[in-house]
Amino acid sequence: MTAVAERFDAVVLGAGPAGGAIALELAAGGMNVALCERELLGGECPYWACMPSKALLRPPEARAEARRAPGLGEPAQEFAPIAAHRDRVISNLDDSKKASAYAKRDIEVIRGEARVTEPRRVEAAGRELDAERVVVATGTRTAVPPIDGLEEAGYWTNREATTFSEVPDSVVVLGGGPVGVELAQALRRFGATVTLTEAADTLLSREDPRVGELAARALAEDGVDVRTGATAVGVKRGHDGLRTVRLDDGAGVSAAELLVAIGRDPRTRELGLEHLGVELGEDGEVLVDYRCRAAEGVWAVGDVTGILAFTHAGSYQARVASADILGNDVTADYSAIPRVAFTDPEVAAVGLSAGEAREQGIDIAVSRLDLASSIARPITYEEDPRDQELEVVADRERGVLVGAWAVAPLAGEFIHQAAMAIKLRATIDVLRDTVSQFPTFSEGFSEAVRKLEL
Repeated sequence: MTAVAERFDAVVLGAGPAGGAIALELAAGGMNVALCERELLGGECPYWACMPSKALLRPPEARAEARRAPGLGEPAQEFAPIAAHRDRVISNLDDSKKASAYAKRDIEVIRGEARVTEPRRVEAAGRELDAERVVVATGTRTAVPPIDGLEEAGYWTNREATTFSEVPDSVVVLGGGPVGVELAQALRRFGATVTLTEAADTLLSREDPRVGELAARALAEDGVDVRTGATAVGVKRGHDGLRTVRLDDGAGVSAAELLVAIGRDPRTRELGLEHLGVELGEDGEVLVDYRCRAAEGVWAVGDVTGILAFTHAGSYQARVASADILGNDVTADYSAIPRVAFTDPEVAAVGLSAGEAREQGIDIAVSRLDLASSIARPITYEEDPRDQELEVVADRERGVLVGAWAVAPLAGEFIHQAAMAIKLRATIDVLRDTVSQFPTFSEGFSEAVRKLEL
């Protein structure tokens, strides 16, 4: 006998930042919402990604700042209190407060695997749900490359690398994206010997090549052995427990731990989305339009869409999709969503790089500054300013910015000046007439705009 399905106005698959946000928006709009989650409510970000990594990065960053400031010495560093604070930040992997918050808003939380079994029908934790609308927000999982011997040797993902209780003696990091560079620097500053390998010619290959060069230089100054243009082709674990990674150039590097950080794969293929008419991209991502619609009665938000794998982008998509579901005319605009790697110095970017803009056929003007020699703030911030640069990219025809990046202290904060300019499509004339506080890093943005040759 077929079980009677429980009816919901919307069923959300995945309770990460994007799924949780849209569930709250729809419930506030008067809908009866079920929120399905196979792991912890909150998803990857608060427990194994954004929050613990930033909690781990900050203490050694402050220590390095003290070392570089005149008249200060390098303070002692103890990992145990840092780990204890990290555990408080991630709520000791306890999601009960989040569960209570959803309950207060009459959102039905269903813990367990969820799968679409037919149109409008979701099976979750043994329950049958009649879903008038389905929102896919299942996020991503660590992409594990098919490297010979990797599974047998064992490895860390971001989860182990953000929740460890003892600093390993040595680590090999596979991948030079944001996760790889952040954790490589943190582990090195905690005392581990770190080697980072990246198949591309530069780190942070999504960004302008100069950004990757500056990031590599900063890591090398901390003692990270950075190897770009290097691909791991084999891994073997010895009797001593060390993992030896063989690279495509014949070199080998050994370490106590091996961190895989080459990217993420969307969690889609086991969900039964074919019953909803959802189309997947070549990497398994859910293809959506500018209202985050994936099919009739189906929306997708967050990393699973493959558009921008950031918590803030997923939360933005949740606002767009919930507005569409509730009958409002809203479309997504991804042109001004910032991207930050919280290394020291920080790496921040927004919009298009110069190369991307040229590929799109835009006639661009580019202005790049060495901040230490162009503005006053760097010399007041630290005794011997490190390499720090900023670049802005403008569309000559329209007279507006289309991109910017910075590698500098606090870049993740002042990049929003460029993000706002791009979002508002402020003209270069207006930006040139805008005054920044003296002395701040934001002055670099204003100075770069004034030097644009349109």
